Amino acid sequence: MSISKKPALALFTSVVALLVPLMAYAQDESRTGSNNFDVRAWAAIGAGLAIGLAVLGGALGQGRAAAAALEGISRNPGASARIQTPMILGLALIESLVLFALLIAFLLQGKA
Repeated sequence: MSISKKPALALFTSVVALLVPLMAYAQDESRTGSNNFDVRAWAAIGAGLAIGLAVLGGALGQGRAAAAALEGISRNPGASARIQTPMILGLALIESLVLFALLIAFLLQGKA
């Protein structure tokens, strides 16, 4: 069974974004050469990756939703009111997920 490139890339980036902050907090205290600044640096990197990927995903999702809605309206102009309302609701929900990722990034940055 073959995995196409887009889902594999999405899976890889999400795993990396999830594991970077976990690696930062999984350090052993007794290890020499490792200090609190290492944890803070990895938390800052994790926060930056989290918000970057969230914004990228949100922008792609909003672009696809708007494109699909505009295509539907152009095919059937009479249904524009029934298409526009759910589209705006979907865009608001996508934006709320991006804002949630921003909140998580601020919480990670607070650890740094």
